[in-house]
Amino acid sequence: MLQDVLTAVIATGCAGLVYLSAAARVVKQYERGVVLRLGRFVGGVRAPGFTMIIPFVDRLYKVNMQIVTLPIPAQEGITRDNVTVRVDAVVYFKVVDPANAVIQVEDYRFAVSQMAQTSLRSIIGKSDLDDLLSNREKLNQGLELMIDSPAIGWGVQIDRVEIKDVSLPDTMKRSMARQAEADRDRRARIINADAEFQASKKLAEAAQQMADTPAALQLRLLQTVTAVAAEKNSTLVLPFPVELLRFLEKAQTQPSAPEPEKPRPLGLGTPPDARPQEAEPATASDIAALDAMAPDTSASAVSAEPAGPDGTEPEVSTVDDTPEAPFDPASVTPVRAAADAALPGPPDQSGRTGERTRRPRG
Repeated sequence: MLQDVLTAVIATGCAGLVYLSAAARVVKQYERGVVLRLGRFVGGVRAPGFTMIIPFVDRLYKVNMQIVTLPIPAQEGITRDNVTVRVDAVVYFKVVDPANAVIQVEDYRFAVSQMAQTSLRSIIGKSDLDDLLSNREKLNQGLELMIDSPAIGWGVQIDRVEIKDVSLPDTMKRSMARQAEADRDRRARIINADAEFQASKKLAEAAQQMADTPAALQLRLLQTVTAVAAEKNSTLVLPFPVELLRFLEKAQTQPSAPEPEKPRPLGLGTPPDARPQEAEPATASDIAALDAMAPDTSASAVSAEPAGPDGTEPEVSTVDDTPEAPFDPASVTPVRAAADAALPGPPDQSGRTGERTRRPRG
């Protein structure tokens, strides 16, 4: 009898231990428990620590309450100014309502990930390239608002959204580099021009001061010579007054009076091109008058050829066989010289001009 009682007590204890092990649950500090009894949410959210459920009737779901870091895959899109970019981001969120996170959505992590990708594509299309590169804080706030709106009903709170990287095409990178270089060059030129303007003002003041005090100009010149001679070179500096250069320049620009041309005597050695252009060429009547005035002291030999068989008259030619008279310069007149220049006789075999062939008169 006692043995039966002991056996029943041991069996009851073993059954209790099995039930206790099946019903006992431990919820961690960063977790919350949601119990569904026969498929219905009952009992509220279980706090961290030891808790009991009915085995084979209740089912306990543990929800992590920590902040979850969810990377968003790189999304490719076209900005409002028609530039193709690839943007990736990261989302920080946490569960604030464990019951809704279990009941309202099947997998809140996957839901938040898809919503973040869709919102990222939308924010890319609504923004310019300059906003993506420089005004990321505003874009992060807009992206956070777009993801947080539907996530509130899932018991999820979006803590923060950050755009990590913006990838641009290589051509766009080169264009932006050229733009930045041109902008820096423009600023450098503006600064250089401002410096030149300020330096010119100071130089004008210094020039005015030196004009009032000529000794200052001389001292400045000596200082320049000293500075050049301090280095080991072969440069020789000779001060040259600027006023002297101006005087020479004015002397060169003044036109000089033209010299009067001296008349050249007309002689035998004067070439035809250097003779006065006013002399008119001799006419045939002038030549005939000259021939009539000249004395005929030469003896002419007339040779006649016999008549031809056809009865034609023989050609009569006059040849001057007398020796040429000595040349008298006094007998040369301007009219005769012009006639000789206008109508020269044919050269003979000796190279000098011969007499003109004359036909007998009558």
